[in-house]
Amino acid sequence: RPEAVPVAVMRRTAPSWTSRASAFSAPLVRAQATARTRLFMTPSATGTQTRLAIHQASAASAAGASRIAAWTPAGRRRGRHAHRRAATATAVAESTLYSLTQQDLYRVLAQRPRADLAGAGRLMVIACDHPARGALGAGERPLAMADREDLLQRCMTALSRPGVNGFLGTAEIIEDLTLLGALDGKLVWGSMNRIGLQGASFEMDDRFGAYDADGIEASHLDGGKMLTRINYADPASAATLEASAKAIDSLSERGLNAMIEPFISRWEGGRIVNDLSEEAVIRSICIAQALGRSSAHTWLKLPCVSDPDSMRRVMASTSLPSLILGGEVSTDPEATRASWAAALELPNVRGLVVGRSLLYPGNDDVEAAVDAAVALL
Repeated sequence: RPEAVPVAVMRRTAPSWTSRASAFSAPLVRAQATARTRLFMTPSATGTQTRLAIHQASAASAAGASRIAAWTPAGRRRGRHAHRRAATATAVAESTLYSLTQQDLYRVLAQRPRADLAGAGRLMVIACDHPARGALGAGERPLAMADREDLLQRCMTALSRPGVNGFLGTAEIIEDLTLLGALDGKLVWGSMNRIGLQGASFEMDDRFGAYDADGIEASHLDGGKMLTRINYADPASAATLEASAKAIDSLSERGLNAMIEPFISRWEGGRIVNDLSEEAVIRSICIAQALGRSSAHTWLKLPCVSDPDSMRRVMASTSLPSLILGGEVSTDPEATRASWAAALELPNVRGLVVGRSLLYPGNDDVEAAVDAAVALL
């Protein structure tokens, strides 16, 4: 019963479960889920209050700093950052549990150690924005991404691997991973348009219902990503193109990166299919790179055309920096990696942005899949 869970009990309970669970472990995520359930029983606690109170406990634990120190050469310096962020989160959550605002969460996000896009070199970005469109399948598992504990664990495992320097996702995942310390020192892009739900009759009406430029700036992210599907037979494509152009302008005005993911798409058997032929990919690039008042902060997120000669012609159609996307989980990962390697040899390809292929590989070994992809860089 809500009245049976006073704040004193929650505060007294939090240190015990965080100290028993090591950071970045499944037990910790399970413990947070338990605490989240308790806090939601409190009548006046909002979602932001709940999540910040939960995550400040894990961030404040000594394990949070020790696991960073153990993983990276710069661990001690990053450990100090973790402790500083934890102290702020702890003070805010414990002193103002019932008066937290979105600005409190923004302050915690602002203290995240950030990376520099200009000096980042080759990029290995983990993508996890698929669930927001109801796209939960990976390989032969139709609900692979439905278990949030498992999804967060896979993201944290991937982000912990050497050479991974970026993440792309929606707000709730980015905030969870930030408060867990998993995005320290990473480049982060917020996914912007997720209204075109997979399999819906309105799938091509891909409106911007996730991050906007204001939210990306307030959250201290590095940019925004937009899915821009172009269907010549569907009038909804016009609105998506216009909204993408406005988003590019809004991001550019703030000096933020705009990552466009263009496709030529069509309806086939009641579902949307992306045309990955050389001609279609080139056409989508030419349309997408012209959107907005300026291309100064525009990047492209592009599919990999399997034939190396075709891929060279595809990349010859743009002068913009580009990242190669992972796409569906492949039944032949070695062939997929070979096509990525060929694409990475081209001068305007800056790296990879891959989600399901690395988070849900066929053998379920996330570490090995990520390490193999990083080796290509």
